[in-house]
Amino acid sequence: MASAAAASPSLSLNQTSHFQHQTSLFTWLKPPSSSALFRSKTLPFFERHSLPISASSSSSSSSTSLSVHEKPISNSVHFHGNLIESFENQDSSYAGTIKGASLVEELENPVERNGLSGRRRLFMQDPPWISALFLKGLSKMVDQTVKIEHKDIDKRKFDSLRRRQVKEETEAWEKMVDEYRDLEKEMCEKNLAPNLPYVKHMFLGWFQPLKDVIEREQKLQKNKSKKVRAAYAPHIELLPADKMAVIVMHKMMGLVMSGHEDGCIQVVQAAVSIGIAIEQEVRIHNFLKRTRKNNAGDSQEELKEKQLLRKRVNSLIRRKRIIDALKVVKSEGTKPWGRATQAKLGSRLLELLIETAYVQPPLTQSGDSIPEFRPAFRHTFKTVTKYPGSKLVRRYGVIECDSLLLAGLDKSAKHMLIPYVPMLVPPKRWKGYDKGGYLFLPSYIMRTHGSKKQQDALRDISYKTAHRVFEALDTLGNTKWRVNRKILDVVERLWADGGNIAGLVNREDVPIPEKPSSEDPDEIQAWKWSVRKANKINRERHSLRCDVELKLSVARKMKDEEGFYYPHNLDFRGRAYPMHPHLNHLSSDLCRGTLEFAEGRPLGKSGLHWLKIHLANLYAGGVEKLSHDARLAFVENHLDDIMDSAENTIHGKRWWLKAEDPFQCLAACVILTQALKSPSPYSVISHLPIHQDGSCNGLQHYAALGRDSFEAAAVNLVAGDKPADVYSEISRRVHEIMKKDSSKDPESNPTAALAKILITQVDRKLVKQTVMTSVYGVTYVGAREQIKRRLEEKGVITDERMLFAAACYSAKVTLAALGEIFEAARAIMSWLGDCAKIIASDNHPVRWITPLGLPVVQPYCRSERHLTTMVADKNISSGFGSSARG
Repeated sequence: MASAAAASPSLSLNQTSHFQHQTSLFTWLKPPSSSALFRSKTLPFFERHSLPISASSSSSSSSTSLSVHEKPISNSVHFHGNLIESFENQDSSYAGTIKGASLVEELENPVERNGLSGRRRLFMQDPPWISALFLKGLSKMVDQTVKIEHKDIDKRKFDSLRRRQVKEETEAWEKMVDEYRDLEKEMCEKNLAPNLPYVKHMFLGWFQPLKDVIEREQKLQKNKSKKVRAAYAPHIELLPADKMAVIVMHKMMGLVMSGHEDGCIQVVQAAVSIGIAIEQEVRIHNFLKRTRKNNAGDSQEELKEKQLLRKRVNSLIRRKRIIDALKVVKSEGTKPWGRATQAKLGSRLLELLIETAYVQPPLTQSGDSIPEFRPAFRHTFKTVTKYPGSKLVRRYGVIECDSLLLAGLDKSAKHMLIPYVPMLVPPKRWKGYDKGGYLFLPSYIMRTHGSKKQQDALRDISYKTAHRVFEALDTLGNTKWRVNRKILDVVERLWADGGNIAGLVNREDVPIPEKPSSEDPDEIQAWKWSVRKANKINRERHSLRCDVELKLSVARKMKDEEGFYYPHNLDFRGRAYPMHPHLNHLSSDLCRGTLEFAEGRPLGKSGLHWLKIHLANLYAGGVEKLSHDARLAFVENHLDDIMDSAENTIHGKRWWLKAEDPFQCLAACVILTQALKSPSPYSVISHLPIHQDGSCNGLQHYAALGRDSFEAAAVNLVAGDKPADVYSEISRRVHEIMKKDSSKDPESNPTAALAKILITQVDRKLVKQTVMTSVYGVTYVGAREQIKRRLEEKGVITDERMLFAAACYSAKVTLAALGEIFEAARAIMSWLGDCAKIIASDNHPVRWITPLGLPVVQPYCRSERHLTTMVADKNISSGFGSSARG
């Protein structure tokens, strides 16, 4: 089809059919090889000129020019003598179809028109092999050019993103230090404190005093002899005081915002967290410092090597040497500090923060009042009973935050430095215990929580043995995500309006009841209980508000990014989690609804089918337990509500708010509406993750191990018309037991009264968490606390003593019902427990290797470890727990 166009620059591609029937006029010899044709990018029979290859019809003006070089006509190609006559005898209509000069004129005046002497230009039809090879070569050349251009664009874009990622990981604390320096300078120059957010206003007041005392401590320890220096002395000198001050402030406030009961943080937890953060920054700081420093005694080769290392750090992307740079960081001679070293350094820095951090209450209207300053943090001890009424108590040191510190803190989360944010480029491939994940931030394949035995087991494992584990984590880490802006906008609007909707916590505290004027002991006691309950609710709300703000701060930061990645690692059981703790796809409905895949796919027929089922599952309320056909029918019956939710989210019917997972449901409504309103629903590009979850996965494993068909059916291991619901099955059995108990005589059976109260409270939600965690070894105490929280949410039982008794009774009945239905599973669990006791009796941890090659070491030991140090002139002895990790 393209042969005529190739032979004549004035022929368009759609005109070649005029010549195809004339092929019989020519007799072609055996064609030369394609290599001979294209060896020098030359074509036989052609003079030097440009060949415009039209992209469409003859009237099209767009074309692509291809320069074809001159080559003498080979004598090896022979033509019949009537070739010229054949062209001259063509129908005159052919000449009219040729764009530009006519074929006849070209043939009659070849010399005059082309300015060539002694040479005639012949127009002839190419043989099929020439046109095919020519266009094939042209196509390859164009494709290669386009690929190279796209590759260059992608490379430049990737390099830019990776440069930003390196800066995020290595320069975050530096930026914070510079910011506080600038703020201090502005405050001194203008003699006025700048208008800052709440948390930054506090940090600015703490920064200089804390920096000064850290500098003083560094000098003090440096001047001491090694015999009398403190244990933390070698490490407190490793960072500049200003950077160390910023890290201490941010890590401490990060712990406060993470939601600790009564505004208290355990001393050990705070000290270790600060120590870990300092160690991480020391590694990066030392590496950057070493690559910038030139010693006088260095040879030219050493100077050249250091210069190269500096370029690798400052221009890692351009040189593609990140792995080499990381190897240098790993091999620079700094060994891991260990938990004891981290705790010692952290506790001293924590003590310095307590000495220097103050808060000031608002000034009164009276000008004579003296400004009041209070410590922002106080060290104290907390005594906790194992359970109400128990004589077994535990005493540990805590850092208590002043109430003024907590006020307004939940609105300042966006100003906190959040480490381990999602990555702009794919994470490093996992190759070992500490080889993979983030480019520079320390990354470990497993969260061992200080268990040396587990760490050693992972370090000893070879890549060949655990390569499938590494590949699984790499696959998760290379999944590209992005922020769903429409859902984020809805969340922002609801949150700005005060929350308390769609699962968002109320942004206002509940009022504290006023003390009654009466002296009646019963009223006073009731008032004290109500005050305690209000304070507890307010503490919980504060924690939840901080959590929402932290999630939204990350979403706001990442919403303009084309995509980002979550490095994953494992817990000690081998379950994979994103290393970023706040906004991730395994978190709450808020996070899952706000995130979507960055790379979309056409829905297709199957995708549209599963999208509808997914929406029904998210709506829940029993719909998720129907058959697939019933769930599809549910969606079809609510299409008007679904479209209204997508198009008029805030001011419409708000059907999506009735869903159990409202934000995920809204995201599904949006994409389903787009598909149904599209003329081609199957071709609509969807970025929405479609979830498919197991049914109480732990019990599924035990049912499979026990080969019990009844238990397998209860957790959907065998096919059925509709999904089985093990939680509903357990709740029905609990209801039966309580109904039986309620009919007994309350005088002889104390549980009868409780059963009568609880019989209307038993539902799927009450028992779900206990059933789900039973396979992970939940104890009676744990089950009681879980059920107690559910009963508190219902709000039917308000008396604390009655609530505790009801939770105790419900926990016993739930565990009994579980044992009755899943008898084989409980028997296997008991057998595994007996095996663990035998192993532990020989002073060994329970350990095994999974089928994927992952070594697992149970890190629980009976012995306790203690941290004894001086904080605020008090001797602290804080245990790591009765089940410390060894």
